[in-house]
This record gives sequence, C-alpha cells and structure tokens, in this order.
Amino acid sequence: GPEVVTKRAPSAAEWKALRFAWRVCAHVKSNTVIFTAADRTLAVGAGQMSRVDAVNVARMKAESAKVSLAGAVAASDAFFPFRDGLDAVVAAGATAVVQPGGSVRDADVIAAADEHGIAMVFTRRRHFRH
Repeated sequence: GPEVVTKRAPSAAEWKALRFAWRVCAHVKSNTVIFTAADRTLAVGAGQMSRVDAVNVARMKAESAKVSLAGAVAASDAFFPFRDGLDAVVAAGATAVVQPGGSVRDADVIAAADEHGIAMVFTRRRHFRH
C-alpha cells in the first residue's frame, strides 16, 4: 500500500484528498500533475514531459478559472525526477503529495518535502494511461 516517506504524515483530511487525487490521476492522460480537494478536482496539468511544466499548466488553469490551490493536495502519475517539481507543487499551494516514487533522486525530493513541511506518500506503482 501507500507509504508515507516524509517526517510529516498526511492528516485525515489530506489522506481523503490524496486517495481521491490518485483515483482521478489514474484516468487522466499520462505525464500529469493534478491538484484536488477531498471531493473535487481543482486543476489538471496533463501531457507535459516536465513535472514543473505540468504544475505550471495546472496553476495557469486554476488562475484563469479563479480557483485557489491553497491547501490542495497534488498527485503525480510519474515520479518527480528532481526536487524542482516538488518545489513547484508547494509554491502552487499543495500541502500533501502522492506520487509513485522510484526516481534515483527520491531522497532529494523527500528532503525537499521535509524542508517545506509537507506530507508525501509513495504508491510504488505508476498508472500508465496513454
């Protein structure tokens, strides 16, 4: 099952939102970062090779729809290869993240999450929807 890899574990509300986010992420085109609340999708950044670009697409969509991502959770269908994607997720407003894990730089990404005080969960499996 999912594994908490950060010092901070998700709150009960974050767990609920993370489970929802991961389910939604499974049905979106791959190379996706999405932001959700516990019961609704707030923004989707799909089809971007870069995690940072995916986050930026989601942020732009949220801004144009006048949707706040503050306090959202984020799900990524693929691992974060560098910490920059995680930093972008936090800058967008997410307080918890779910992702597959499996990058050679997982330790850097976990350290970045701890630095920001956010919770991160690894699923250890990737959705492939092309």
